Amino acid sequence: MRAKEWAAREGLNEQTVWKWCRENRMPVPFERSGSVWLIHDPKYEKPAVPAVGSRTVCYARVSSADRKDDLQRQAERLKAFAIGMGVESPEVVCETGSGMNDKRRKLNRILADPTVGTIVVEHRDRLARMNAGLVESALKAAGRRLIVVDDSELDDDLVRDMTEVLTSFCARLYGRRAAGNKVEAALRAARDA
Repeated sequence: MRAKEWAAREGLNEQTVWKWCRENRMPVPFERSGSVWLIHDPKYEKPAVPAVGSRTVCYARVSSADRKDDLQRQAERLKAFAIGMGVESPEVVCETGSGMNDKRRKLNRILADPTVGTIVVEHRDRLARMNAGLVESALKAAGRRLIVVDDSELDDDLVRDMTEVLTSFCARLYGRRAAGNKVEAALRAARDA
């Protein structure tokens, strides 16, 4: 900060602070930049903020509590994948909740944290049943990224869109829990026909 501002905060006359700077008697670090004296007082400096995007988080999710074993296996696979990518200590966040629910506390915390630079998920629908592409675009715009380990499940855009629409309709008709099962049954019926 400038010498004038530091003097005001300390309750000193700015002429006195300038004199101390010229005579090298300042009680805190300072420097001269052109004709301006800059004071580096540690008590007024902002604390160091962790680097933006420095953390990698593996996000594992299942829909219901009876699939806890699947959740653990998913978390282990994600951690192994991240280590294989070269991440030294990936964090693993596990959550139980519907992919249609936007009020998942742990996921919202990860998305809101700017120090999380990379989010690793096993399948796109583990992040969100619908509009995962929008989340990915928002992350990319913020200089962050989403890595989907197995993105081969729905390569066809039309199939993916149809699945999202069916999921949405089934969620409204049958409730959010049964939506995923109804969509799978509808897709099986369509393939068999």
